[in-house]
Amino acid sequence: RVEPVVAREMPPRVIEPASPTFAPVAPVATRPAVALTREQCMEFAIGSIGRVLGEKFAAADAFPTRVRLPDEPLMLVDRILAIEGEARSMSRGRVLTEHDVLPGAWYLDAGRIPTCIAVEAGQADLFLSGFLGIDFQTRGLAVYRLLDAVVTFHRGLPGPGAVIHYDIRINEFFRQGDTWLFRFSFEGTVNGEPLLTRRDGCAGFFTLAELQSGKGVIHTALDLRALPGKRPADWEELVPLVVESYGDAQIAALRRGDLAGCFGAAFAGLPVRRPYTIPGGRMKLLDRVLEFDPRAGRFGMGRIRAEADIHPNDWFLTCHFVDDQVMPGTLMFECCLHTFRVLLLRLGWVGEEGEVGGEPVPGIASQLKCRGQVLATTRQVVYEITLKEIGYRPEAYAIADALMYADGKAIVEITNMSIRLVGLTREGVRVVWAGRGVGRTKWTNAEGAVPPLLALTVPKTTPGGVAIVAPTAISRQTGRAAIFGFERVLAFAIGKPSEAFGEAYQVFDGPRKIARLPGPPYQFLDRIVEIHGEPWKLVAGPEIEAEYDVPAGDWYFGENRQGDMPFAVLLEIALQPCGWLAAYLGSALTSETDLRFRNLGGSAVQLAPVFPGVGTLTTRVKITKVSSSGGMIIQNFDYEVCAGGGLVYRGNTYFGFFSAAALAQQVGVRDAKLHAPTAAELGRARAVEFPWAWPFAGEQLRMIDRVECHVPAGGPAGLGFVRGTKRVNAAEWFFQAHFFEDPVMPGSLGLEAFLQLAKFLAAERWGTPVGTRLEAVAVGQPHEWVYRGQVIPTNQVMSVEAVVTAADDERKLLRVDGFLSVDGRVIYAMKNFTVRQTRGG
Repeated sequence: RVEPVVAREMPPRVIEPASPTFAPVAPVATRPAVALTREQCMEFAIGSIGRVLGEKFAAADAFPTRVRLPDEPLMLVDRILAIEGEARSMSRGRVLTEHDVLPGAWYLDAGRIPTCIAVEAGQADLFLSGFLGIDFQTRGLAVYRLLDAVVTFHRGLPGPGAVIHYDIRINEFFRQGDTWLFRFSFEGTVNGEPLLTRRDGCAGFFTLAELQSGKGVIHTALDLRALPGKRPADWEELVPLVVESYGDAQIAALRRGDLAGCFGAAFAGLPVRRPYTIPGGRMKLLDRVLEFDPRAGRFGMGRIRAEADIHPNDWFLTCHFVDDQVMPGTLMFECCLHTFRVLLLRLGWVGEEGEVGGEPVPGIASQLKCRGQVLATTRQVVYEITLKEIGYRPEAYAIADALMYADGKAIVEITNMSIRLVGLTREGVRVVWAGRGVGRTKWTNAEGAVPPLLALTVPKTTPGGVAIVAPTAISRQTGRAAIFGFERVLAFAIGKPSEAFGEAYQVFDGPRKIARLPGPPYQFLDRIVEIHGEPWKLVAGPEIEAEYDVPAGDWYFGENRQGDMPFAVLLEIALQPCGWLAAYLGSALTSETDLRFRNLGGSAVQLAPVFPGVGTLTTRVKITKVSSSGGMIIQNFDYEVCAGGGLVYRGNTYFGFFSAAALAQQVGVRDAKLHAPTAAELGRARAVEFPWAWPFAGEQLRMIDRVECHVPAGGPAGLGFVRGTKRVNAAEWFFQAHFFEDPVMPGSLGLEAFLQLAKFLAAERWGTPVGTRLEAVAVGQPHEWVYRGQVIPTNQVMSVEAVVTAADDERKLLRVDGFLSVDGRVIYAMKNFTVRQTRGG
């Protein structure tokens, strides 16, 4: 319960209107006293205003609606430092607030707070209008809607660790007929440095009848007249431009970084490992592009129209507001920005994620005009972006006008919406397109060139069009030349098997099929540098040494949101050389029937976390046993993964070669004893959407959609139980990568789903204090797994459960067992997996 706090009721005072020039607040050496905490702001958002502002406001809790802050995840006021003005006076007022940009925040985009969140975090004009008494004028019969604002940014967007200070003023309330409106402004600073201003703000309170009778954005003929656009005289067209549209699957491919999968072959082979595109997760704000026309628009420079489907349970409706669900105007701004980014990508502005980020152009005033709303009853929205200016300063930048429609009605207009791509210059763009079809390597000689004898001729894209970056053919660790380089490893994954292993495997170039290694972005084997054993002899004893160069900025570090390599990737680094060794020994040649390769289980212990900058991981694998029965081949392996001279991961595992018919007849894990919650447990259980924010995984690694049943003191030991589910989507990226012509969800990602539930249990038990991380699996703790089935694209629902078997609250360590089922059949069992809360990295 949030205790009542009476805000400081100051004597009436005149607050001068905000100056038209920016006057930053000086930084303070110590944090000032807090008038209202985040918990009290949440109470204002979803609870009682009387419990926050006292008895003078309590009557407003009985009104049908009242002015509120948004609910989570869009409640962005972390504290209110000061309130100036007379309570319920309907006069001028001022409020000072702060928002903390936290590491792993759900909204981060290229390591920055997005434009819309930076603006939305200045949302306490809502609080201030309530403090000044608007609810006692509307009596809950009219609701808040933004009408106008002019937003100008003055510097780059801040990242994690920043605190944004907002100085928000309501300058006057006034009436038009029976409708109350107010004018407001704010200034946002970071460490006293100007970040953004919001000027000429106007909002009002409207009845249902007034909202329904609104005519939307109206344009005159003068507004629509053709005008010349602006671009450099030496503007270069980087890629052929034609009128196009992009369906849902193409936009999904774009989010994954698959430019060719969205825009076509012209974007294949660009030397970019993971391009900066558009966000997903909660920030998935467009579904398809209806039209891209490079010559259309009022300025003749190009226009794009994108569409999104609206659902009654969309998060941005249910949280904004709890008693008046409507899409935030700032988020409408972000929808248009994402569409703008698609246009710029199609023009050829491609850069590396982590090296490039999108921000507003400092000094450009963008005007937002809202004349309609998006509600739970809205079916589709359309964003229309018209390019008006483009060039380099020296970073790439562009300015456009935007118009948003709800079910065909124009409701929002944005003029002078701007983007600058920090980190991307004209020269950088030229380098990207000059390198198309060439790729780039991770190693060069002292002169910066690839030695001719080691130059690679690998394919430049996966079958799905994802760009491939070729590692070096020389070991960074020892300087040894690879016996099997990346081009041959990749050929075994997605090319011709004979190009990997020679003439003996020509039979599998077609039409026969062979079990493959995973392909990018789930291939974690770069080269084989040592072999002890003869090819084509399927016996126990041979050993190999494999290497994987860990890219410091690869996708999985960011997606894990813990700083370290996710367990699923480390497990693949250990197991993929086992698959290569099985192929080297000629396993597939022992059968007239095409065989598929599946991991069946293993036991291991992780001895050290793996962080970016580790360099090369070396895996030594030995095949210890080979047996055949009934057309199946079972192989056992021991493995060790090392970084430098230190051991990182050690264990044993076993695989099987099976026919498609044998896999179809799998019955799952026999005698699996799933936990059946008691009636008492069900009575206190809860179901929630699986969290999107830190410390939980990002979209590409997110393997749980929803927590169906969480009982904090449930399970056989009474220490905790959770069950989560994930809808199986045939278009998931991992089906394309694992395996070529044999799509199946990697078992390691099934374990990742289980570990994500373990992290959920840990976060619920101990919280998620800033500066901590959730280590899964915990180092030094043995674990084991069993697989007796597979998740394939035709499945419907995957269900995962985890029970806590031991909890050490002093060491912050949980031990967890569990099962994974698909469409009701139990196929994985996990035992003695652990998660530990630690400090930092």
